[in-house]
Formats: sequence, structure tokens, C-alpha cells
Amino acid sequence: MCFSKCARCIGSLLLTLAILCIVANILLFFPNGETQWSRENQLSRYVWFFHGIGGAGLVMLLPAFVFIGMEGEDCCGCCGHQTCGRSCAMLGSVVAALIGIAGAGYCLIISALALAEGPFCQTNSGWTYPFANTNANYLSDHSTWSQCNEPRNVVVWNVTLFSILIGLSAIEIILCLIQVINGLIGGICGACCGQQKSQSYAC
Repeated sequence: MCFSKCARCIGSLLLTLAILCIVANILLFFPNGETQWSRENQLSRYVWFFHGIGGAGLVMLLPAFVFIGMEGEDCCGCCGHQTCGRSCAMLGSVVAALIGIAGAGYCLIISALALAEGPFCQTNSGWTYPFANTNANYLSDHSTWSQCNEPRNVVVWNVTLFSILIGLSAIEIILCLIQVINGLIGGICGACCGQQKSQSYAC
């Protein structure tokens, strides 16, 4: 079925995106590749929410593997009807897609909050969030980024990685929404086709 092929394609894309989200989140723990800041707990509070590792990463693996495992024409069926089995599988993928949307949504929200607050860094006044009350205006005013002395280039590091996580999680949400539609149509059409075949056999 074309619906199953579409689901497997979406699953493969989600698997790739989930791995990228996990990598991006891990990199947030090591500004400039340095480990001392995570050891000393001198990172943005939102880094510790594991939104890329958990939400858009590990949680997203569930729908990804469910979609990839869609058996399509080889479904064993239920109640002796192969089409019924395909229909149940497609409708079941909708639940997995909703779980994926929740995980990716969590990642998107946390990443957006992290960008709005800005990084935790050492300024001339000590360790603080220098951009917390700027309504994220620092994102367009690069001249203010020099307020952060340590970790070096932490603003660029955080803005880049959190932006990547926002983009990746947004794509994951779109793909999962597509699968919700695909699963509903595939499940309903599968059930209708199954009924039509049963009626034709009865004739």
C-alpha cells in the first residue's frame, strides 16, 4: 500500500532527525568542546532539560521504528482479514505519531525558552543571564554578545544549537502530522476496501 510506503519514508526521516537532535543536545553541554563548564554546572538551565536527547530524540525513536516497521501488504491481518490488519496498523501509527508530536513539541518549547533567556555566562558582574530581560533582542544585536567573557563564544554556541533544535523539532512535528493524516486515511480506506472485498466475495 502507498500509505505504508509513505509511513516507512517518514519513519526513516524521523530516525535521522532524532539522531541529529541527540547530537545537538549533547554538544550544548560542551561549549567550544570544553568539558569544564558542564562539570562546574555553569551552563544554561535549559540545557539540563534534555529536550533534544529525550523529547525530540529518544521519544521520537518510538514513532520512527513504528513507521519503519509498517508491514504493508504482508500484514498478518485480524479476524482472518488481511486488510483489517493493515487498517489497524495504520490507525495504530496515529497514536505513535501523536507521541512523537508531544516529544518534538517539548523540544521546540524548551529551545525557544532557552533562546529567549539567553546563555548563562560570566560577565564583568559575575555569573548571570545577561540577556534574560532583553525580550530576546540580543539575537539581532550582536554587539551585546561580548558581555559574555566565559565560556568563550557561548552565545554563538547556544544560539546556533538551540536554533538547530527548533528547526529539527519543527520538521519532526510536521512529519508526524503528515503521518496522522496518512494513518487516518490509510486506516479508513483499508477498512472500506476490506468491506467492499467481503461483499464482492459474498456475491
